[in-house]
Amino acid sequence: MATRSLSPRIPFHHDSLSQWQSVSILSGAAIMLSLAMGMRQSLGLFMQPITRDIGISAADFAFALAVQNIVWGIAQPFAGALVDRFGTRFIALFGGLLYAAALIITAYADAAWMITLSSGAMIGVALACTTSGIAAKIAAKVVRPERRSLAFGLVSAAGSIGTFFCAPLAQGVIQSSGWQMAMFAFVALAAAMLPAALMGGRADKVPVGGPAGGQAETMRSTLAEARRHGGYIVMAAAFFVCGLQLVFLTTHLPTFLADCGADPMLGAQALAVIGAFNVFGSWLFGWLGDRYHKPMLLGLIYIARSVAIALYFMMPVSSASTLVFAAVMGTLWLGVIPLVNGLVAQIFGIRYLATLTGIAFFSHQVGSFLGAWAGGVIYDALGSYTLAWQLAAGIGAAAGVMQLFMNTRPTERVLAAQREAVAAE
Repeated sequence: MATRSLSPRIPFHHDSLSQWQSVSILSGAAIMLSLAMGMRQSLGLFMQPITRDIGISAADFAFALAVQNIVWGIAQPFAGALVDRFGTRFIALFGGLLYAAALIITAYADAAWMITLSSGAMIGVALACTTSGIAAKIAAKVVRPERRSLAFGLVSAAGSIGTFFCAPLAQGVIQSSGWQMAMFAFVALAAAMLPAALMGGRADKVPVGGPAGGQAETMRSTLAEARRHGGYIVMAAAFFVCGLQLVFLTTHLPTFLADCGADPMLGAQALAVIGAFNVFGSWLFGWLGDRYHKPMLLGLIYIARSVAIALYFMMPVSSASTLVFAAVMGTLWLGVIPLVNGLVAQIFGIRYLATLTGIAFFSHQVGSFLGAWAGGVIYDALGSYTLAWQLAAGIGAAAGVMQLFMNTRPTERVLAAQREAVAAE
């Protein structure tokens, strides 16, 4: 285990960038990620007012969010491949514009299919173009290999701030002016993603380099390496459970709390607390990922989440228990992102980082689809979420055990590049 001290300055990877340029690039990526994820993770707050006003069921709304997640997962590898081929700027700009259009359509929706199209499919594609896969590629290009997990964690931490203010903003506007006005408030936030995309997109001018960035001859050969690497397969399978647990909570926690007679603002407060503690958790696990065995950290995150879910749903619901639960889950929320991104960079290099993390993310989003949709189906069928949380806790523990034993050996291509770099010194 390494014992390096944490530098107070971010160790930037490319000498052509000044400190200010590098900070502005990372800030743009973080702001874009923050707004995109903050709005996405607050959509569960709209379930009750939308279903009441336009006459659709909870399962209909949950299905739309499930479609969002599966479309996001399907689109992410393609968005990643486009980023690896053409750069981040135009892909991110397209995502911001599509996000705003989807929110406008949602605000005028009067049927389930419109919600599924806008908040489902369109936002799903927009998220693939604006969130972690794109932000990770930006961060990887401006930070040295030995600090990449930290950089991924810093971007995710800053990106987590979005939930902290998006959820209370949405709930406050819903209560004061209605859910349509809350949607238009989100449209303004989506517009703010555009200048952030331009800032982060300046990373496109930085070439890939370093021993961990050795390029494969083709994308096809890189994908073949991933297909044969057992550790990558295990990591992608465990990522399925990550998506299931998190989207089940963001979609259904507000409704669960309403059924328990809690104040409607408690759901928004819980999502805000998740966002606030996620800032700390993302930084923490990014920092730890540069020092300790990443699969061990991933396994512990999955197992700890499952324990927290089981304890919370078994206990009587109160404001205190809900906010403590939100704090614990927030600490464990996106801590997986810097670890997964760091493992992909460690095993395969960064040339096709966005593509490979995008493929793994597809597994995550299959889990997200089931977490959102199956949670609504179980609730409609049984009138409670008991079976849903039991399943979420059980498979999370199993995934954590699997993750502990994953193979992290770099590919022969990366090992050869590393040997050449050492010999050249």
